[in-house]
Amino acid sequence: MKKIIIIGASSGMGMRIATDFARAGWRVGIAARNEQRLKAVQELYPDRITYSVIDVTAVDAVKKFEDLIEQLDGMDILLYAAGTGWYNPDLNLGKDEATIGVNVIGFTKIINSAYKYFKATANVDKGRIAAITSVGGMKGLGVSASYSATKRYQWTYLQALDQLAHTQHVNVSITDIRPGFVDTPLLAGNHNYPMLMSIDYVAPRIERAILERRRVATIDSRWAVVSALWKLIPNCVWNKIDVSLGGR
Repeated sequence: MKKIIIIGASSGMGMRIATDFARAGWRVGIAARNEQRLKAVQELYPDRITYSVIDVTAVDAVKKFEDLIEQLDGMDILLYAAGTGWYNPDLNLGKDEATIGVNVIGFTKIINSAYKYFKATANVDKGRIAAITSVGGMKGLGVSASYSATKRYQWTYLQALDQLAHTQHVNVSITDIRPGFVDTPLLAGNHNYPMLMSIDYVAPRIERAILERRRVATIDSRWAVVSALWKLIPNCVWNKIDVSLGGR
């Protein structure tokens, strides 16, 4: 039986993807900070889902992640779905620090540990490391500076790991999943975002990208066009654009 571990699975896309894989017959390890929500997800498929309370910013995050791999008796896929960010034009330092804690420090801890696991494991089948990043990593967003910066960090870290896996001959593939705006608790029900997508629409596309071992998957085609256009905008023009992100 195949095994996937999803970090950030107590709500939103992580929870939906966890239940989809469990329904398909996979053994699923889920982790997040909220034990009550984790229990609720686990109770949907008690024979297939195992949970662990993990705060990715805590000092024991890696140890708890390794313990979850052991409880699941191995891991074929890691999906890092944890993430946070704010509309923060006032540059509230606490919000910036919290964003960096989850999207950089926590991300690095778990992805780093997963890479070392696959490096040390002589699996016949190639392991997979996937992370939900964002199209927001394409350019610096003035109203969400730390969010866009941390997503760019994630892009670069995953790219570096892909190169490292090839040079070290590690049997693992890397998938960077870049959605546009998705109607999840992170957006707090704000429906003013452009081209807002539902979880029902996004989750199957993320799952397909993981199973197909796509290196980079932008969700969806509209956002692929938008991010490609963003890339072409010179900084002297970009700096004059008011990106309000729905005016939150």
